[in-house]
Amino acid sequence: MIVAVSGINDTDNPGPGIGVARSLKESDASIKTVGLSYDVQDPGNYMDFVIDKSYLLTYPSRGWEPIYSRLLYIKGTYGLDAVIPTLDAELPQYIKYQDELAAAGIKTFLPNSKQFELRSKENLKEVSETIGIVYPRTKKVYNIDQLTEAVKEIGTPCIVKGNYYKAYKAGSVPEAVYYFTEISNEWGFPILVQEIVKGEEMNVIGAGDGEGGVLGLVAIKKMTTTSLGKIWNGVTIKHERLLSVAESFVKSYKWRGPFELECIVDGDNIIMIEINPRFPAWVYFATGAGINLPKRLLDTMFGKECDRDGEYEAGVMMVRYTYEIVTNIHRLSTLATKGESDG
Repeated sequence: MIVAVSGINDTDNPGPGIGVARSLKESDASIKTVGLSYDVQDPGNYMDFVIDKSYLLTYPSRGWEPIYSRLLYIKGTYGLDAVIPTLDAELPQYIKYQDELAAAGIKTFLPNSKQFELRSKENLKEVSETIGIVYPRTKKVYNIDQLTEAVKEIGTPCIVKGNYYKAYKAGSVPEAVYYFTEISNEWGFPILVQEIVKGEEMNVIGAGDGEGGVLGLVAIKKMTTTSLGKIWNGVTIKHERLLSVAESFVKSYKWRGPFELECIVDGDNIIMIEINPRFPAWVYFATGAGINLPKRLLDTMFGKECDRDGEYEAGVMMVRYTYEIVTNIHRLSTLATKGESDG
């Protein structure tokens, strides 16, 4: 079986693709992985022990047709049975055209458009109420006057964030204005002003079968993070209330595919921060703890009975580290000119 994964930018701001590919290959040595890359310098293009062959794609901003044509080319020349997209920017197109991919013999397992919109921060209050947790006080703003009023009402420090991307801690109104301008110039409106909540950062990774059933869940606590907020060290935990909330999310919305809930937890008080409608970059951490979600997703995708055992060990620690691959620059030039690795 040949499975393509995107998000192979395994840097200090890593994508999930390498963790997904690593999980698949460790589960079944016969699986071949194809890396879908948007940058010739993505480390995954040179990680032969995880990615069997890689291809360059055009950016999603150029529309679906170039991506679809590229996938058909890969299927026709190398082979391609399934795609697991892992980047927020590309997901809307894969979701919209998943039936077209299926008709071409390329399987996916993704949420529908309505489910995908749950991740919008303006919808998180309703989602939080549905599954019985809290969402921080948040104001939606479109201009500087509204921003100033919202910051004064919520107080400082506060969080200034985009509806989908980027979030910064602002300690004053001028600082909030700076971040407002930076985010809106890149991602547009609305901008959200949110209160800061206290507690520990805990996340849950999981996948749903689309009928309200859970394929697996793993909860972790962040120990250290990068300047970009990415987990660097973490530990698995058994927080029954948090796991129950994740189960409720899957059941309430009949979630289909992978997801991550990012929360702040203070005892049994759980505050929603984000929903990611994809695998997070730490997906291999869950595999190492005993729950191989990419393999379970792939089995479900092809109509096979998958392992749904929910047991994993608490106290398993993840330590992320940097690593150097030394290779010939010919590989980069080949990928840049041909648009694919030698494989």
